[in-house]
Amino acid sequence: MKNYYITTPIYYVNDVPHIGHAYTSLACDVMARFKRLDGYDVMFLSGTDEHGQKIEKSAVKAGMDPQAFTDKVSQNFRDLLKTLNVSNDDFIRTTEARHKKACQALWDALLARGEIYLGKYAGWYAVRDEAYYGEDELKDGPGGKKIAPSGAECEWVEEPSYFFKLSAWADRLLAFYDQNPDFILPHTRRNEVVSFVKSGMRDLSVSRTALSWGVPVPNEPAHVMYVWLDALTNYITAVGYPDMQADGYKKFWPADVHMVGKDILRFHAVYWPAFLMAAGLEPPKRVFAHGWWTNEGQKISKSLGNVIDPYEVIATYGLDQTRYFLMREVPFGNDGDFSREAMVRRINSDLANGIGNLAQRTLSQIAKNCGGKVPAHGAFTDADEALLSRARGLVPQLRSLFDAQGFSRALDHIWDVIGAADRYVDEQAPWALKKTDIARMETVLYVLAETLRHLGVVLQPFMPDAAARLLDQLAVPADARAFEHIEGDAYALQSGTPLPAPQGIFPRYIENAA
Repeated sequence: MKNYYITTPIYYVNDVPHIGHAYTSLACDVMARFKRLDGYDVMFLSGTDEHGQKIEKSAVKAGMDPQAFTDKVSQNFRDLLKTLNVSNDDFIRTTEARHKKACQALWDALLARGEIYLGKYAGWYAVRDEAYYGEDELKDGPGGKKIAPSGAECEWVEEPSYFFKLSAWADRLLAFYDQNPDFILPHTRRNEVVSFVKSGMRDLSVSRTALSWGVPVPNEPAHVMYVWLDALTNYITAVGYPDMQADGYKKFWPADVHMVGKDILRFHAVYWPAFLMAAGLEPPKRVFAHGWWTNEGQKISKSLGNVIDPYEVIATYGLDQTRYFLMREVPFGNDGDFSREAMVRRINSDLANGIGNLAQRTLSQIAKNCGGKVPAHGAFTDADEALLSRARGLVPQLRSLFDAQGFSRALDHIWDVIGAADRYVDEQAPWALKKTDIARMETVLYVLAETLRHLGVVLQPFMPDAAARLLDQLAVPADARAFEHIEGDAYALQSGTPLPAPQGIFPRYIENAA
């Protein structure tokens, strides 16, 4: 089998999950489900990042031991994945023994290759970002405070530290980006990374002595690893590192896509490939940095009280409706605005009036006029073949779009076929053919049912529950719903197959009914 490895970032457990966590997880889930349907052996990883000063401080504030605190908050992220119907194959925590072992092995490899040295760190550190900043990156804040580009407050830190020779990797990173032009997507983000590397990089502090909540540096009990060296290593931990002969490592590394928010792109596109290449390991094939959501046009922040709760959104609008909206509303990679009005418009226009109405019109006429069975069909006309050809052509189109994480454009193509099917219904008017040409009516309804089968199969990554209900109503067997089953006619609907009574898939959303 072909192999495919996709990861979410591991989520930082100092707070409750929000819509941004849901968005990244759903994008990875859609990608993983698509690849499974396309015959790939998929490894889909998510998890939680549980070390660092910010966690230590959050635990103290909550009056809890750091381990008990991370146990509790990590579970919140597991629960969110379950609520979202996310199909991850593994969930990693950086407090696990397997991860500590992998981090220390990577450290030893870097040390053995002369990529780490002991020195002293004196500079600015933002606890909120768990990131170091140069003086030239900071702005003056109130009371003489220094503010990072992210808005986080920085503090001056002086302590013994091990350093990674990041400054020596600039030319090799730039050469790597040139040789792999799609390593960073979207391409607009690539320019930011290249500019950062070209601007001159300092060696990176990769250990701390001011805290104890982290992975211990081997043979140096006073030091714990910098949280980002620790966190990034999760991607190789989960496939078996340091055992590079493990089945998981040989099958799935290097990862095909690390999906991240644009705020952590630097760590994934600069530090991570440098760490890996310095240790003699292959870097991932791609880092995709998606955009941020605003809420009704406003930047989301706890201070404004407008954080979007994914549980509340799902309870209000439905799970598959939420999945669809987040993947359709904006091109993946761009920033987007979460608007209740836009959500309702998508549900009622695209789902209820679109795929929902097409399925209901077709299946109710089959139930009423064809004895509740897949209709017989005669020779296909040019109009029939045109619609069937569009449905059959979806998978090749979607493959190329998915290979660039073009989720909204993939849905545009699917909805183009739904629109073509709606026009076909109006032009063929099967309700009128019932009075004049029963055989032709049955052929038209067969073409529509077969088009719905294709649509149901390709909608599974986006809306797995709704797509399953549609395929159930077409009596498509559970083991005949992969892409191979809609390439060619071998699995086409069989005339005479009994169909269950049709039921609506996407009800309209009515505001006062919530």
